[in-house]
Amino acid sequence: MSAVRFGGIGDEAAPDLAGQIDALQQLGWGELELRTVDGVWVADLPLPRVEEVAAALRQQGIRVCGIAARIGNWASDVTDDPAADDRELDALVTRAALLGTGLVRVMSYPNRTGLPEPEWRLRVLRRMRRLADRAHRGGLVLLHENCQGWGGSSIANTLDLVASVDHPALRLLHDTGNGVPYGYDAFDLLRRTVGHVDHLHVKDAVGGGADTRYVLPGAGNARLADALRLLTARGWHGVWSLEPHLATRPHEGLAADGRTESGFVAAGRALTALVEREVLPHSPGWRLVPGGLVRDEPAPRPADRQREGVASGVR
Repeated sequence: MSAVRFGGIGDEAAPDLAGQIDALQQLGWGELELRTVDGVWVADLPLPRVEEVAAALRQQGIRVCGIAARIGNWASDVTDDPAADDRELDALVTRAALLGTGLVRVMSYPNRTGLPEPEWRLRVLRRMRRLADRAHRGGLVLLHENCQGWGGSSIANTLDLVASVDHPALRLLHDTGNGVPYGYDAFDLLRRTVGHVDHLHVKDAVGGGADTRYVLPGAGNARLADALRLLTARGWHGVWSLEPHLATRPHEGLAADGRTESGFVAAGRALTALVEREVLPHSPGWRLVPGGLVRDEPAPRPADRQREGVASGVR
């Protein structure tokens, strides 16, 4: 049975763990992607605090579907000392094990120093190969997001990154809304890379560039419904993780404060409505269940059962 589980990046809803859990429970979802707790990145959380977080989530029946790291993100530069990334990744090996996940979101380094594009590319590829090797030794898989950095700046660069690094510990995280601010068709990117995509960020937006404005799922120009239909058509399974950016946008220094409406729950309800309205009618066999979608596999026909029996030696 193929399955899609709904979840979200917790600090998009609230800074504290209790608020993050509450938002998921309001939606009836059971998957939490951790970026920060109380404003502290997961790699910086003391181990006793990580153990407390893990215990609280287990008690509520919530699974950690991944960790969003700082590695290669909007605050970094491709010329930065790689030792900081090594320390973060090493810290996440221990913390990911405690939290029960093996997936870590990364990006591929902005070029704030103005290196020529070929040099930027070369440095990114060296870093990503090195990080993938290190992650593999620690039992982690890095998920590269199509966001700030060389690999996320165009469809061609994403394809180049996957082909050039060619490592089992480097897979893709597709963000449905990032094509709007960065000026490419994110649906086309997904169509061309879907075989490498292990995780999805759900986002929608209008405008473009500096004029980008984030909106409820289904209300923007990101071709979100097209992307979700593509995944269901392929029998894709994994987590659709909500990152609406309505109140929380770390790259702009904006964060939900727990006292104002973050829009996270409203965005989750809009996603469910979009799935019912524009995805399921085009996705035979798929149906909504609490916390996600499942696709019922068709029962084998009599001839199929007979062939299976012969193949297995059953008469």
